[in-house]
Amino acid sequence: MTYCVAITMDAGLIFCSDSRTNAGVDQVSTYSKMFHYKVSGEREFVVLSAGNLATTQAVVSQIKRDIRDDASTSLKNLPDISEAASYLGEISRQEQEKHSGGGGPNAGASFEASFILGGQVEGDKPRLAMVYPQGNHITTSKDTPYLQIGESKYGKPILDRILSRTTSLEDASRCALVSMDSTMRSNLTVGPPIELAVYATDSFNLTRFRFDDDDEYLRELKKAWDQYLIEAFDRLPPLQWSDAQSPDESA
Repeated sequence: MTYCVAITMDAGLIFCSDSRTNAGVDQVSTYSKMFHYKVSGEREFVVLSAGNLATTQAVVSQIKRDIRDDASTSLKNLPDISEAASYLGEISRQEQEKHSGGGGPNAGASFEASFILGGQVEGDKPRLAMVYPQGNHITTSKDTPYLQIGESKYGKPILDRILSRTTSLEDASRCALVSMDSTMRSNLTVGPPIELAVYATDSFNLTRFRFDDDDEYLRELKKAWDQYLIEAFDRLPPLQWSDAQSPDESA
């Protein structure tokens, strides 16, 4: 399983992803799920991936080839993030059909993949889009300034409570890491190394971090979050047992 989250604010974009692709009893496999494409200093893109590994690797490789070969349609020349998301979705759909077509040993197997594409094209604002396996996509909204793919449910509550369009890059980065920690705590198929990328609006420059399992900052963040949750719980208003109703009173 996978967990990836991307956040958009006025200040810029945050991307966070785990690297675990298999968590069997005797084998743990890791692959990066974050891919960066910088084009001529005037456009910056990040792709996060979840789903079938063969499909995701084929898609990111095709995107890179199209840039290298000056293809008629590529991230070098698409006018905005929405068009770029449609382009990525079409590549994904074609790769899924290629892997699953014709029956044989692949009959019945799922080659679906989902992606988050984010970045900025000169003259436009930084934007995010989530690309579904079917090739279509959605973007963030005013009320929900983030997108998730993979094992999303455990890391969602902190995002809903903290994030807004005016959140700083620093706060959004910590929020993304806490969201990731909450997911790892509840699902062992999500795990380090954790990758974090920070993009400041109009900078056309990406700052990347990698946190391994023994990373000191990641350990301190987890320890502090666990402690503050316990303290917050202990400060909740007590339940007034005197207000409880007997079964006869509630009938």
